[in-house]
Amino acid sequence: MPEHVGEIDEIDEIEEIDEAAVGQGGGVEPARVRQMWHLLEPLHAVLYYAPEAFEEAAALGYDTQARWPSYFPYRAAPLGEAGPERVASAFYSFSPRMVAEHVEPAWRVANPDAVLAARTRAVDRAYRALLGDQVDSPELAEAAALARRAAEAADTAARPLAAANAALPWPQAPHLQLWHAATILREHRGDGHLAALLMAGLDPVESLVSFAAIGAASVERFESRGWSPGEWAAARDRLVTRGLVDADGTATEEGRALRHRVERRTDQLASAPWRFLGPDGVDRLAGLLGHYWVAVLATGLLPSETTLGIGKV
Repeated sequence: MPEHVGEIDEIDEIEEIDEAAVGQGGGVEPARVRQMWHLLEPLHAVLYYAPEAFEEAAALGYDTQARWPSYFPYRAAPLGEAGPERVASAFYSFSPRMVAEHVEPAWRVANPDAVLAARTRAVDRAYRALLGDQVDSPELAEAAALARRAAEAADTAARPLAAANAALPWPQAPHLQLWHAATILREHRGDGHLAALLMAGLDPVESLVSFAAIGAASVERFESRGWSPGEWAAARDRLVTRGLVDADGTATEEGRALRHRVERRTDQLASAPWRFLGPDGVDRLAGLLGHYWVAVLATGLLPSETTLGIGKV
């Protein structure tokens, strides 16, 4: 039997069980789960792109000429003074060298508590700039309450980033609760995505090569994760051997099928909070979030192409 075939069969068997469970309880389809991620991700991601976030990071002493010196401490701070190995494990797709470059000095610049306080100030300022008076609207308060219900229902076992964020105190202001809920839910999904990649036998760089192979984003965009051309080529060769990509890096039929199974499994692993909220609650939250989603995207702060493959998977 070829290597990894047993793992792929196991994924299919688990998915059949999970799809039956989803159909019997909750009534929230995997496609709807993915849509909620698409709506919430931009609301979370303002932390990494808003000018207010760079200003707060600069005030702490971080270099803000590039994105990464503040990205790593902002995202990793809930883990405490985690070293490069722990952060590389939790972030998965980044080259360990890149992680070490930014994480090793991060906690000498500011401790995690100071970083957490700065990111709260950054989100507060960014949301007020983006949404204006809407931050005090009853609609935003309702959206925050619904998102919080979903986030508090997320099981964080074996999900280090989701657990670390869920352990933080909830802020009082509704717009900050909305951001905090979006963050827990996106990290909950992300942690589950890593489990799906592991089950598919895709290591960190292979996960990017296989994702680029189906057109989720350009190879140039994935270069932002810090892997060398040699490491990328070696990962591509391993996937060629498995029959998942062609020599030019394009996914084969089996490669596309495997990535489809990974994304479907990710949706299933992310579904519990949304099943808890129920179809009516999910529909209501989606309707409320649409306006804020448009407001964030209209700013042009977020890149049109990301390594997450939003809108392409």
